[in-house]
Amino acid sequence: MADGTPAGRLRGALRGLVRPPELTTGAERTASRLELFFDLAFVLVVAELAIALRADVTLHGELLFAGLFTLVWWSWISATLYANRFDHDDVVYRLYKLGSMAAVIGLAASATEATGDRYAIFVGCQLLLRATLILQYGRAYRHVAAARPIARLYLVGAGIGALLWAVSLVVPRPVGFGLWAAAVLVEALVPLLATRHSTDVPLHVEHLPERFGLFVILVLGESVAGIAHGLYYAEWAPSAIPVAVLSFLLAAALWWSYFDLAGARAKRLLNEAGGEQSDLSHDVYVFGQLPLTLALATVGAGIELAVVQSGAGEVPAGTRFLLAGGVAVYLVSMTVTDSGMSRETRRRWWWPLAAAAFAVLDAVLELPAVVVVGALAVLMAAVVVVGTAERSTGRLDVDPL
Repeated sequence: MADGTPAGRLRGALRGLVRPPELTTGAERTASRLELFFDLAFVLVVAELAIALRADVTLHGELLFAGLFTLVWWSWISATLYANRFDHDDVVYRLYKLGSMAAVIGLAASATEATGDRYAIFVGCQLLLRATLILQYGRAYRHVAAARPIARLYLVGAGIGALLWAVSLVVPRPVGFGLWAAAVLVEALVPLLATRHSTDVPLHVEHLPERFGLFVILVLGESVAGIAHGLYYAEWAPSAIPVAVLSFLLAAALWWSYFDLAGARAKRLLNEAGGEQSDLSHDVYVFGQLPLTLALATVGAGIELAVVQSGAGEVPAGTRFLLAGGVAVYLVSMTVTDSGMSRETRRRWWWPLAAAAFAVLDAVLELPAVVVVGALAVLMAAVVVVGTAERSTGRLDVDPL
């Protein structure tokens, strides 16, 4: 019988707002508005890391960018994998998610000095992210009996990762950086173990591609912002305008190639594998996104430099390597992911490898920015045309993103 007293109504309202976690992998769903709001904080981090890369276009700067991007990407993946299985959108989940978002904002505010003056702040934000993740998996462990073996794996992984991050605060910096890498490696083992676990706690194979597609949009935004910022800082110099136009065509071709070809093909293979007892395809899909998105973020940073420097009349070799190297890594990542998921190692390798070799050659030759960016735009346009032709003839099976 319903309790009609004020206290009873309050308890009823609270029960509606606070609900125990449950598996959400069996229902149709898309990315939630909270997940989209959460992603805004990662836009800031990627932008800050790109600023640091543009200020240090050297091998050291690129390696530092790649390392910090990997740390940030893993934070996003960790939150996404939890939401993929357990996002039930009650008040407690929202508060945990918003707490994680606050930590990511802290990462953005400390990213450019993460290895310097803001080392401790960066580490503290990483610890907060792991604390909220542990609380979430602890809640899932208590309320979802079928998920306890997998939740336990994630609790152990996040706990070890948090410990390594905490220890990095009290050791010399080089050792601390090693502990950062060790923390991510330990945590990255957990999804590999979880996807092979006998418990029936599948991934949601419709939600996951959409989330990865949204992250790709996030990093492609750096290219769009780079064009606008480049024109502004180049003061609309006549020599910068054609580079900006060609950069937009390059960014558009990258977008087209992912959402109509690479990402859509990966989604098809993921759906074919299914989610009940995950196999190698799921792991290749998840971890293959790292080099792909890193490459796109690198291209975005290079685009702004190319537009600005073309306005000044000279584009250094470092900028050409950011652009062409990023395109090359993107193309190879596309093919490695496809081959790993389809288990057809000889299929379509010649095309992206030839394109990647062309991109590397484009970087090595001392050519004007308009030629370099133009050649890369033509290259990616050719990828789109060939891929679209294969798709239309049925040689390339895809599922629209």
